[in-house]
Amino acid sequence: MSDDSKNKGGAVKLVSTYLTVKDAKKALAFYAQAFGAREIFRLEDPNGVIGHAEFMIGDTLLQIADEYPDFGALSPITIGGCPVKFTIEVEDAHAAFNQAVAAGCQSMRAVEKQFYGYLSGLVADPFGYSWFLQQKVEDLSAEEMQERWEAVFDESCA
Repeated sequence: MSDDSKNKGGAVKLVSTYLTVKDAKKALAFYAQAFGAREIFRLEDPNGVIGHAEFMIGDTLLQIADEYPDFGALSPITIGGCPVKFTIEVEDAHAAFNQAVAAGCQSMRAVEKQFYGYLSGLVADPFGYSWFLQQKVEDLSAEEMQERWEAVFDESCA
């Protein structure tokens, strides 16, 4: 990157994802069961709607809230999907995948060895988000991954 791309506001400390869902209480319980999430805290309005909550999956902080259409906070269910996918690196991809499916995730792509050195599977949660569950099985350089990536296209074009 060029020097022009550097953050002029100081050092970045953290980038966190903010999920908007229908029924954040249910989502927090689901993420605990499916991915071992730990809730940090929640702020509820007098009607029991979660205006903000924070939780951890592994060492990653995530934030979540119920939909607030008046503020433009809409869930993937409401807007017809989410193009963003999350990745959780785990010790055992098969076990994590099975746990997520047992909790209610839909299997989108079974766990398979990938060209970039991971076992990886993809699940979709009931709230409109998709999650890669992957386990590192090989240390590869960028050049090795590029060679394998090119081989994938060579095989698919043959």
